[in-house]
Amino acid sequence: MSNPIVKVNRKAVSRVESGHPWIFMSDLEARGTAQPGAFVSVADGRGRIFGNAHYSSTSQISLRMLSRDTHLTEVALLRTRLEAAAQFRERVVRDTNSYRLVHAEADQLPALIIDRYGDVLVIQTLDQGMDRAKPQIVDLLQEIFHPAAIVERNDVPVRKLEGLALEKGVLHGELNGPITVTMNGLSLTADVLGGQKTGVFLDQRENYLAARRHARGRVLDCFCSTGGFAVHMASAAESVEAVDASPVALDAARANAARNQIENASFREADVFALLSDYGSARRHFDTIVLDPPAFAKSRATVDKALRGYKDINLRALKMLQPGGILMTYSCSHHVSEADLLGVIAEAAIDAGKTLRILERRSQAADHPVLLTVPETLYLKGAVLEVIA
Repeated sequence: MSNPIVKVNRKAVSRVESGHPWIFMSDLEARGTAQPGAFVSVADGRGRIFGNAHYSSTSQISLRMLSRDTHLTEVALLRTRLEAAAQFRERVVRDTNSYRLVHAEADQLPALIIDRYGDVLVIQTLDQGMDRAKPQIVDLLQEIFHPAAIVERNDVPVRKLEGLALEKGVLHGELNGPITVTMNGLSLTADVLGGQKTGVFLDQRENYLAARRHARGRVLDCFCSTGGFAVHMASAAESVEAVDASPVALDAARANAARNQIENASFREADVFALLSDYGSARRHFDTIVLDPPAFAKSRATVDKALRGYKDINLRALKMLQPGGILMTYSCSHHVSEADLLGVIAEAAIDAGKTLRILERRSQAADHPVLLTVPETLYLKGAVLEVIA
């Protein structure tokens, strides 16, 4: 049985030829018999088929290209992509049993996220096509990886744009509460059903090691979540004060510190903006400060407001650093570019009367790869900076 055919205009063809997999609703010429989530053949205005895609009936992104090879069935394509993703992780992942196995567009599986926590896999199917293919994906994961459990964390708001319900649960096997994983020589808890993201901030794994290299003296870890930065920096620091507004996250952070026999880290529930203001007024000083806030820009319309927020927290932090002090600062807002982030940090430094030297530019871990022609695959930007005057 042949796939439904969706015809698109020349603009869409050019975008695909330039390496980007998205085709927008405004670029469709004819939907044919395509149903929501269908695996379809994509044709240009002359009827020439040039690839396969998943079709969405509600999102502004109507087609997500899966392959230019029109001979592959959907299941065969999914299998090939999953096996290739696993082989890539074997090359780039070290010192952990937890990592991102599939990073959506960056693994040529748009709208599919799969994270691995030991022998548990956590999936997110974020568009109609991947959600419709979920049973086949679960079967393939069992066949290829033999996990003890497969969990879905489809409780993310982006699914609403696809007309999909928010849901989470165990799709295969058994899960008995949070699981223990290893990362960079440490033991951490991952609550794959109730934690932030899919359980742990896997994208910061390599940045945690950078933080350990650069941390010194008294450390302030802001937006600490479950304590990833704090527990990594503790061995290099005199003391670590970790702050977050979530009591649930702080409980996990304390448990992670205790599990790794860390005694020089304390955890405090507070609004970070207010805390930084109070500490500045009290003329508190630290030797190292980490800023890893949640995404301030959820859309392009909020970028200006987000940049003001990033400047504010960096300014407050810089006022508490003396010459020799280290600032590690991050943005996970994919609408905020590295240039944007470095620009507001520079403005904050000028306002604070500080001169900064960039020690490292940082990004997401290698298991969250970036496609050169798909800028949306790069979302985590950061820098390690030293105050030199």
